[in-house]
Amino acid sequence: MTFPPLPEMILEPVVRAALMEDLGTYGDLTTRTVIPADTIYTAQLRAREDGVVSGMQVAEIAFRLIDRSLDIRCLKPDGRSISQGDVLMEITGSAASILSAERVALNFAGRLAGIATLTAAFVAETRGTRTRITCTRKTTPGLRLVEKQAVLHGGGFNHRFSLSDAILIKDNHIAAVGGVRPALRSVKQRASHMIRVEIEVDRLDQLAEVLDEGGADVVLLDNMDTATLTEAVAMTKGTIALEASGNMQLNRIAEVAATGVDYISSGALTHSARTIDLGLDFQERRP
Repeated sequence: MTFPPLPEMILEPVVRAALMEDLGTYGDLTTRTVIPADTIYTAQLRAREDGVVSGMQVAEIAFRLIDRSLDIRCLKPDGRSISQGDVLMEITGSAASILSAERVALNFAGRLAGIATLTAAFVAETRGTRTRITCTRKTTPGLRLVEKQAVLHGGGFNHRFSLSDAILIKDNHIAAVGGVRPALRSVKQRASHMIRVEIEVDRLDQLAEVLDEGGADVVLLDNMDTATLTEAVAMTKGTIALEASGNMQLNRIAEVAATGVDYISSGALTHSARTIDLGLDFQERRP
């Protein structure tokens, strides 16, 4: 699957902040003192293991923010499956510029490819079911946009981007207001009809209250075992969307999807993904 790029102006502040962090107050001291300014090279960003690509758009922005004159060719776009040894991107131009952007570009690309790769593994476990894999707000501060984009590249779907996207009534909201019914009644009185409402329950009697009271579009079934999830699906009979969440690890996804829930959300997609090993190698010097 191919994905349209996000507007560069949205991603640029995130990448610029990472470059500023890496360049410090005086720039790339090693490169400035070792590499002649007129040295031209071609470098290849290469996969050192199998996975799913993400972060190519972000990596390209990193190189361009350092030097707009670099010639950059993306050979494996975001969302593409890759094998060890594949060349993902080729960059030709100032060696100093390439070196100054290298670490930030690789940090983004490796981290985001790791998220996309883990997401793809989760999605594969749902094959033959209607269940969608979604991420959560358990993202690296400042990197939510690109990490959630990586989930899409892996074949998953996005949950809320922020607290302002939708209403999600969690257990602490329910405790603070005095129960499931008061929470839903308050939302029905105050919320816009344009806003979707989800409520979290961890017991079937709470689910029964939600069904009786109404006012929710989605119910989040929190930390339920597989048998209880199956009961929840039977109780609702397709009348409301169900999301299973809580300790959703890869080895459990297939059995949870088989219960018939509509969504499985997992913070592990973003907070526990392993970085994919990528490298940048200089190939040839240009006159």
